[in-house]
Amino acid sequence: MTDVAALAELIRADDAARGRTISRLGYFCAPFRPASGPFSDRVIKIYRALPDADALDRLASAHDDYVAALLGAGVPMPETSFHLVPLDGARVPVIVQQALPETALMRPLMQSAPRDETLAMLQAAGEVIARFWHAVQDEEMRIGFHPSIRNFAIVDGRAVFFDTFPPLIHYSRAEMGRLLLQFSDKRLMRIVGPLLQRRVTAIQDEWYSPPETLVGLVGSACRLRPEHADAYLDWGREFARAEMRPWADAAQAGLDAPPRLPGYWTGFRRLLGLQGEPNV
Repeated sequence: MTDVAALAELIRADDAARGRTISRLGYFCAPFRPASGPFSDRVIKIYRALPDADALDRLASAHDDYVAALLGAGVPMPETSFHLVPLDGARVPVIVQQALPETALMRPLMQSAPRDETLAMLQAAGEVIARFWHAVQDEEMRIGFHPSIRNFAIVDGRAVFFDTFPPLIHYSRAEMGRLLLQFSDKRLMRIVGPLLQRRVTAIQDEWYSPPETLVGLVGSACRLRPEHADAYLDWGREFARAEMRPWADAAQAGLDAPPRLPGYWTGFRRLLGLQGEPNV
């Protein structure tokens, strides 16, 4: 059971008292891990408060449902909880998550490991992707998944997924597009984004498409290690045939060449100073 009062005190503390910020380049927040105290084995993720109480309650309910859906679909995850923490007259969304070893984060491992080890990591992540989509393919509700390399850790050869925000469940496409702006940690995005709402909304489409999640994984690998791109493309095509047959044709069509990010998204990333660091 999370001590919400202690969590509120931790949030009020200055950066030095909180502990080390793990990444300052996330789209929604800068997660940190306390150096000591009751949360020293946790990563804390603090999001923007909203004035709409009903929207916050819906967000909390959706997050609980999403974590349950991911676990129900066989997605390995660290223990994760969502809280609306009373703070200075507002309720602040906070995720508390069991910390994973920084040495296990998939992105830096992919950058430094030999080719065969990176292929084994892709296989581990691909198995999670396939397992998820097979588990939910008959669901009537709208549910998505964002299994990018930066959202996985590799623990004892197994891919562990740790990104649960925003909760990709229940919200319509238009609603999710608005969430991407409302909860952006970047003020510039909240100012400029509404002028480009259609393109911001399109960012999410890959997350709701089984073949595109696999193509996105392979594309990230190709960008990280272009010298191994041919091996990654071969792996992706074979994996689609063997493990994702309902979506194999669409996935293979996206793997004829190294997949590229849409121009509007790379433009947003440059605008916001995002470099694809792990969203721990």
